[in-house]
Amino acid sequence: MSFSFFKQSRPKTPQELAKAVKDSLTALDSKTVAEVKALEKALEEVEKNIVTMRTMLSGDGEIEPSADQVAQLTLEICNEDVISLLFHKLPTLGWETRKNLVHCWSILLKQKVDSVFCCAQYMENHLELLDFLVVCYDNKEIALTCGHMLRECIKLPTLAKYILESPSFGLFFKFVELPNFDIASDAFSTFKDLLTKHATAVSEFLTTHYNEFFEQYEKLLTSANYVTRRQSLKLLSEFLLESPNSNIMKRYIAEVRHLKVMMTLLKDSSKNIQVSAFHIFKVFVANPNKPRDIKVILAKNNEKLLALLHSLSAGKGAEDDQFEEEKELIIKEIERVSRLPNLQS
Repeated sequence: MSFSFFKQSRPKTPQELAKAVKDSLTALDSKTVAEVKALEKALEEVEKNIVTMRTMLSGDGEIEPSADQVAQLTLEICNEDVISLLFHKLPTLGWETRKNLVHCWSILLKQKVDSVFCCAQYMENHLELLDFLVVCYDNKEIALTCGHMLRECIKLPTLAKYILESPSFGLFFKFVELPNFDIASDAFSTFKDLLTKHATAVSEFLTTHYNEFFEQYEKLLTSANYVTRRQSLKLLSEFLLESPNSNIMKRYIAEVRHLKVMMTLLKDSSKNIQVSAFHIFKVFVANPNKPRDIKVILAKNNEKLLALLHSLSAGKGAEDDQFEEEKELIIKEIERVSRLPNLQS
């Protein structure tokens, strides 16, 4: 008597798993009412295959993944064009499946096969998929999933550079102010990574697109939304003052329109925003090569500025001591500028 029906089915090979994932994703194209059951069965099959893929890539908690199997699966997923299918079928997949897929994607992107990062190379050859992920912030069902996958992608300089140069980058100025707080926050996290992770790419982008970028960024700094104002002000400090963008910074602090924005933020109802604004405002004032236009604005508004600065406090502790020292230097500089001849006229 045969008891073979008690035996567990043989685990899929990487090649078989990649093909199974592809076939089950392709089956999701069933959309008519008559095929609803078939569609449900296909979704179950996709879910099962993605779980198997996750186990093959990261182990099951008891057994470590096989490096050979991980490499082979990565290669097959690229060769079978599974990545494109996975992205485009995201709106159809369930929450748990999408969560497992995010986990798989973070592993797949890091895999090197024969000295080539296969999935990264695949994305470089299918850059439209990056635009797809960006646009998905408009779809609240999959926005957070796509945000996670996008941030994994932009860890790679070539992919980050593409998004910065793509028209889809401009959508972030809208997405960071979406009414859904979770999605807006996630979009801002991605926006921040794009502007801080790869200094050279960011510097080149800002040099080329300086005017249009800062015109849009000013809208964030002056937003009616407190969170947007605070986050964008903090981010401005990071990519402008704390990175190798010295040429961009010199250009920024030489322009009156930017000074006026900081002066307005110094009067913000939020103390946090006032203090953050001060740390950018002080760079305008301390600049030894201030253009005449900047000096004129400082001189004309010196009384209001000095009153604001005298009332501004960072809080308590060591940071407050440094803040007070810096504030005193800035006050003295404004007083010095205001005494210069031919600036008050």
